Amino acid sequence: MLNLVLFGPPGAGKGTQSEKIIEKYSLVHLSTGDLLRSQIKAGTELGLKAKTLMDQGVLVPDEVVIGMIDAKLQEHQDAPGFIFDGFPRTVKQAEALDELLKSHNEQISVMVALLVPDEELKKRLLIRGQTSGRPDDQNEEKIKTRIFEYNSKTTPVADYYRQQNKFVSIGGVGEIEEIFEAICGAVESN
Repeated sequence: MLNLVLFGPPGAGKGTQSEKIIEKYSLVHLSTGDLLRSQIKAGTELGLKAKTLMDQGVLVPDEVVIGMIDAKLQEHQDAPGFIFDGFPRTVKQAEALDELLKSHNEQISVMVALLVPDEELKKRLLIRGQTSGRPDDQNEEKIKTRIFEYNSKTTPVADYYRQQNKFVSIGGVGEIEEIFEAICGAVESN
């Protein structure tokens, strides 16, 4: 089974590359944001718990998110693998994910990080903000904060996977197909 963690700051191209990876390897996409929304919409126990917390402006605890991921793993037991998007964001979450996967006799195969210079990210996000209408992509200060948050919080997660020899960084600037080929090379060599 291929279990891939795709990392990158806002604007690095994760969404574009995720679609291509999913299509090529037939992976199930696990986006924590999508999971939360679908569990809330379905009215599941975990979804209702998450909604209550979110309505209070509180972050959903890791154990709730891990529970949702577990439900998704069980729902797709015959899948050739999963792509984790937006999770794990902390070492604690990475450890919890490892434990969960271990209970399913699985593990993370590789963590691929898309590297894009901050100035390029700002440019991409401002352009995306003009076309998407997303307010967080239209304000340069908010963009700087998001990039800083990503860089400061996710570096330890990259180190966590680096210690397991599962970390690969790919340049995220260039032609979409070239970046995709580099990702495929990294995936297939691990």
